Amino acid sequence: MSLLSVFDLSWVAATIRLATPIALAAQGETLSERAGVLNIGLEGVMLNGAFAGVVGAYYTGSPWLGLLCGMLAGALTSLILAVASITFRANQIVIGAAINILAMGLTGVLFRAMFGLDQQVTVNSFKAYPIPFLSDLPVLGPILFQQNPLVYLGYILVPVLTVVLFRTHWGLAVRAVGEEPQAADTAGISVTGTRYLTVLLGGAIGGLGGVSLSLGHLNLFAEGMVSGRGFMALAAVIFGRWHPVGAVLAALFFGGADALQLRMQSLGWQVPYEFMLMLPYVLTLLTLGIFAGRASQPKALGENYAREAR
Repeated sequence: MSLLSVFDLSWVAATIRLATPIALAAQGETLSERAGVLNIGLEGVMLNGAFAGVVGAYYTGSPWLGLLCGMLAGALTSLILAVASITFRANQIVIGAAINILAMGLTGVLFRAMFGLDQQVTVNSFKAYPIPFLSDLPVLGPILFQQNPLVYLGYILVPVLTVVLFRTHWGLAVRAVGEEPQAADTAGISVTGTRYLTVLLGGAIGGLGGVSLSLGHLNLFAEGMVSGRGFMALAAVIFGRWHPVGAVLAALFFGGADALQLRMQSLGWQVPYEFMLMLPYVLTLLTLGIFAGRASQPKALGENYAREAR
């Protein structure tokens, strides 16, 4: 069986679709980390977003309202990190890890309480929306322009976030807070306000990543369904050198690995099932090992700021 039978157009389309949750979460995390706040709880943010998205779509009948619920859940989850680390100066890594554990337990308990143990929840999800004219293009049309709206939204966000971070005064303030918070404070920039805003916005985008998984890809909620994609998004931020474009390219790499293992299974390759499942995670670890030491992170990343300690 040739490699061309694996790396065909359907694999490329699947790569884009599977990369979207990671790409969205990575863009939100890029915004947060640029301001100096490391959100290890991104896995929990995505899980809460996925859960709230399904609940919102179930009770309202609208996936768009489910999307708003998921973004709100992501922002509120990140608010825990913001209050604990920015206001009370708790360790960002410890709080993030606690958020992941909390989200895993809370979503499982709430889902069983609301829907029961065996009930299959059916919701209105985001369907593929072919873009007129563009979807009819040869080769590129089926790959790029026959996706669901969340895929389009995820990649529209890339230039928007790039312009905001690198071409606006507010973006300059965000980067200043992440590099030299003392100097930014002296210049009149509110370090606390900037960090709060970026963490909440990053959480909302991370929640959107969870929604894209539950309402745009799997069309359901299952306990632990994020399955490490939040950590992949964290790796994508490092791989992408804290730039939205780089983060999305890294997300496509991880999405391609995920699509590859699914493709190998569907074609009946004589490779152990467990090996194919672990392929995306192995590539994530290798990527971190290669690029983590070379990447130049924001100088104040993970450091809490106390104005009186200037």
